[in-house]
Amino acid sequence: MNAQPEPTRVLICEDSRTYAAVLKRAIEHDGDITVVVVAPSGEAALTALETTTVDVVTMDIELPGMNGLEAVEQIMGSRPCPILIISSHLGTSSEHAAAALAAGALDAASKDNLDLIDPESKSATALRARIRQIRNVPVINHPRSRLRSRLLPSSDAPSGAVIAICASTGGPQALRSVLSLLPATFAIPIVVIQHIASGFGRGLSDWLNAEIALPVRLAAPGDQATHGVSIAPDDVDLRLGPGGSFRFDRTEPAGLYRPSGDALLTSVAQVAGTLAVAVVLSGMGRDGAAGARAVREAGGTVLAQDEASSAVYGMPKVAALEAGATVLGLDEIAARLLSLRPRPFPT
Repeated sequence: MNAQPEPTRVLICEDSRTYAAVLKRAIEHDGDITVVVVAPSGEAALTALETTTVDVVTMDIELPGMNGLEAVEQIMGSRPCPILIISSHLGTSSEHAAAALAAGALDAASKDNLDLIDPESKSATALRARIRQIRNVPVINHPRSRLRSRLLPSSDAPSGAVIAICASTGGPQALRSVLSLLPATFAIPIVVIQHIASGFGRGLSDWLNAEIALPVRLAAPGDQATHGVSIAPDDVDLRLGPGGSFRFDRTEPAGLYRPSGDALLTSVAQVAGTLAVAVVLSGMGRDGAAGARAVREAGGTVLAQDEASSAVYGMPKVAALEAGATVLGLDEIAARLLSLRPRPFPT
């Protein structure tokens, strides 16, 4: 007779007793997840983790004393475990949530989009599924320090008109690590697809803009891919049209992810051809693999993050296996991008 699996042990860090009670009830509804600690502050969460074994931490951002971002940094720097941010996306908290993701948290959910009053609601059911999923994600220490850089341009490096990056779980910290190594004068436009909870796209853009030298903006329909970093907004597929113009697409049925890395990379292959550069970073699943293959078949350059630096070696692994992506560490990816010779979009 097979033994029953151990329940997933969760620590809730939430200063509102009412919200914490509702969250606990929703999380424990199916019986295979148990809340072992409810901590009203970041300090209390850190103290509890010294003596209590947990599989997942849920973390609010707005907390008394130490805020959630500081708590995430300390947890991931000393006793790493999977962390799910549960925060309102109002005000500046979305930017803080993006910073928490970059510090090592694996996922984020907006309180405004969670119906927890009914534990059987679609969003409550999805929340439990996310907790089960991230429980099994291997985590590593994420001290806030810049990766060692090996930025030696190659004399025979290819040219590039546009760089398209797709990322999911673990993506924000990988994005910061790569993009922070590029100077403000880096000339090739960069377009980013990051799978992130609805409502956090603006915060991710604002946070990244403060972290790197290149300008960062949310992409808008009709704009051009130009100097700096353009990030796809929530709930729309971003594609490139002739000359690098942005096109928003909601006509296709929404797949597992929207925005879709495959949608962006496929359009980049069509528009830029041999001057297309695709980068697939950390994430679960296989989004980006089909698009990366299109870039490869068009004669472009395809890079993927290596397993050692990936929070989740899913998307990069599939891109390597199915699209022949060159697998590199984050500093090596930055070095390859720096070695590219800028070229205009084909006419």
